[in-house]
Amino acid sequence: MAFIHTPNASASEKTTSMYASAEANYGYLPNMYRAFGHRPEVMECWAALLASIRGHMSLRRYELVTLAAAKELKSSYCMLAHGSVLLREGFTSDALTAVVNETEKAPIDAGERAIMAFAAKVARDATSVTQQDIDGLKKHGLSDAEVFDVTAAAAARCFFSKMLDALGAAPDHAYLERLEPKVREALSVGREVERPLAPSPSRGTSQ
Repeated sequence: MAFIHTPNASASEKTTSMYASAEANYGYLPNMYRAFGHRPEVMECWAALLASIRGHMSLRRYELVTLAAAKELKSSYCMLAHGSVLLREGFTSDALTAVVNETEKAPIDAGERAIMAFAAKVARDATSVTQQDIDGLKKHGLSDAEVFDVTAAAAARCFFSKMLDALGAAPDHAYLERLEPKVREALSVGREVERPLAPSPSRGTSQ
């Protein structure tokens, strides 16, 4: 349940279209779309921004950067969503858990570790980033344009994660069924996953 009233699909034509598209894509209406129900045009612009950022990065790099930033922001919703993408892209449950917990067994190379550490620093305190941090990424082969892409992905995550958490949008209950408990626990760094509403007791049933 969000902290604000979220409109139904009849609120506007754009809201109707956004909800319908989300339901067709996910099989249900995610809470993150409900949170933007009053301003569907903002979600539309957000999607366009993400597309422009992702278009210059491999899916693996984008997801690792996003995961690092989301963890720093304590965003369970974004951790669960993007952790799920990595699982679909070939990560095992143990591998993903190792990445989240930053263990030596994590199946990422030194460059990816550096990129994730940088993304976390951007999300945590961008004013603490120094020339040394940028030079460190370049030592792993990143160009100036690629440093920009990593920074953009991490900075953009701050907007979306903070919007969802500030509005009280809980991670969807679908994650209870779609993720193993140990993975879900590792990815839940902030708000708890939404629990399905218990059915109302029938009349005449003792309570």
